[in-house]
Amino acid sequence: MKKQSWEFEYEIYDDISQLTGDDATLLNQARLVTGKAYAPYSKFNVGAAARLENGELILGTNQENASYPVGICAERVLLGTAATLHPEIAITAMAVSFNTSKEKSNHPISPCGMCRQSLLEYETRFKKPIRLIMGGMEGKIFIVQAARQLLPFAFTSEELIK
Repeated sequence: MKKQSWEFEYEIYDDISQLTGDDATLLNQARLVTGKAYAPYSKFNVGAAARLENGELILGTNQENASYPVGICAERVLLGTAATLHPEIAITAMAVSFNTSKEKSNHPISPCGMCRQSLLEYETRFKKPIRLIMGGMEGKIFIVQAARQLLPFAFTSEELIK
């Protein structure tokens, strides 16, 4: 038997004032767009904002449904919008934030498993990493240099080609 470990580095910032201007703008946009989320059941509004290679910003919010599995996360709404409106332009960075009346929005949240898989597919499609900026409405912020880091044993197109 052989044991291996997997680890990755991520950056932790105390608050938005420590971010670069571009990252702060992206996180602010994600925070603002949480107000447009459709989350009448969970009351957990999620917003995502992405910067494309051409500098344009794309926004997305979670869209719930009374039939819970039918809802769509903010990250996947954003990826679909970017792929439809700008099919040849890669995303360089994405910020994700949340707001809810159920708890204080003072910590980062991470994309769910389905969103992680979708982000990885997008990275693979464009052969470029997507930096993820994760933070609540205030407080600490995490930055991961590539979405792939969040899914170490990913299912990829390589499995289908073999």
